[in-house]
Amino acid sequence: MFAALGVATADGVYALIAVYASAPLAPALRSAALSLRQGSAVVLILLAVCGATTAIRRHRQPQDEAAAVPGAPGLARAYLGMWGMTMLNPLTMVYFTALVLGQQPATAPGRTDQAMFILAVFLASASWQLALAGSGAILGRVLTGSRGRLITAIASSTLIGGLALHLLIAAS
Repeated sequence: MFAALGVATADGVYALIAVYASAPLAPALRSAALSLRQGSAVVLILLAVCGATTAIRRHRQPQDEAAAVPGAPGLARAYLGMWGMTMLNPLTMVYFTALVLGQQPATAPGRTDQAMFILAVFLASASWQLALAGSGAILGRVLTGSRGRLITAIASSTLIGGLALHLLIAAS
């Protein structure tokens, strides 16, 4: 739950930045879009390789089931970890900036409209992330065995690698 709220907080921060800094940032983001995509792709490829390597290594060295399942991180660590990883995603900022710039009416939005947009982003993100965390916890009970962890780690690493390749193809 705290990890999900970390993601939602990062989305809220990006919405706040997009609302108040979108006009001056738009030209800079456009000119840096290729570099941001390439950098994001490199980070995603590294995450995919590390995730798959760790999963295979753990699967090849079976341990006692109780010892093999890492303990849950502390609440602050879960929140800050997911907040930090989400803040590292520059495409989130690009998305919110494009959304704000594309939806601006002829007259500048008032402070109430801006605050409502930021709050709506946070609440939508929080509800979605909490739904994912809840369903993931339920599904996680089914996939906690050694083979289930290996399959899900390889699948997620493959998905991350595919996203990285998509970023690289879109960047060229």
